[in-house]
Order: sequence, then C-alpha cells, then structure tokens
Amino acid sequence: MARRFRGEWVHKVDTKGRVSIPAPFRRALEAGDPDWQPDGQPNLILIYGRPGKTCLEGYSVQSMEELDDQIAAMPRFSREREALERLLNTQSLQLQVDENGRIVLSARLREKARLGKDALIAGMGERFQIWDPATFAADQAEIDTWLSHQAEAEDPFALRDRARQGG
Repeated sequence: MARRFRGEWVHKVDTKGRVSIPAPFRRALEAGDPDWQPDGQPNLILIYGRPGKTCLEGYSVQSMEELDDQIAAMPRFSREREALERLLNTQSLQLQVDENGRIVLSARLREKARLGKDALIAGMGERFQIWDPATFAADQAEIDTWLSHQAEAEDPFALRDRARQGG
C-alpha cells in the first residue's frame, strides 16, 4: 500500500521561492518514485492549474501515473479526456526535492497560489496541497460550513459510506 500524505505544516518561503517539504511527505514521495535511490532525491508532480482552487497540488510519481492510466482509458479525442490531459499534463511540472528537503516554486507558481512569506502544506491522502495560510483557513471554513449542512453533520464519515453506496 502506498504511503499517504497526512497532517499540515506551515513553512517559510524564501526569496528564491524555496519551501521545505515535510519529512513524512518526503518519505511518501520516495516510496512513490520508481526511480528513487536511497542516496538520491525523490521526484514529484506539481499541478498548478486546477480550476476553482488557489493552491498547488503535489503528487508522487506513482499516484500521477495511476491518474494518467485512468485518463488513458477514456475515449481518445473526447472533450473530457482532453480537458483532464490539459489539467494534469500541460498545467503541471515535475520537480525534484533538493538535498535540503526543499522544492523551488517559481514566481509564477507562487503567484498562482497567492503565496507570500509562508506556505501551508496540507496532506490530502494521495496528494498534498500548498496554500497561502489565510486562503487555506477560508477554504477550510467553507468546508466546515458545508459539512454542517449535511444530513449526517454529526458524523462526517457517513459521507464516505454514502459515496460508496453511490448516493
């Protein structure tokens, strides 16, 4: 079973755009990089064009390959497949964690996520997100409000059961 990205951290973004990737996330990236060697640094895929989200999303190489395989199973030349290919392939890039556990976010990427001096790195299971801390707090407040309006508001895990049942 693949390692998951869990937890949240706030790290400084230096003037060159370098930000530290939490150590547990680096272990998950190593486990999900088929080319990783014990003396090397793991690769990751960073998606920056997801509509409606003001954050960056990081995937292990293996997780991204699984998504690519799902998209490849869609009808060729369909609009849906083209949209997903553009999102996941055109609006993404491969990065390598440096020897100090950091990645470099270009000015364009920092602008896309509205990052200032700090970045909140949030585990999302098979992926992680990089947010401006205030934007993350606002997004979390929206999720909390949405959850409070669900029928099973007292048990958010009931949402998982409902999704499994197709309803």
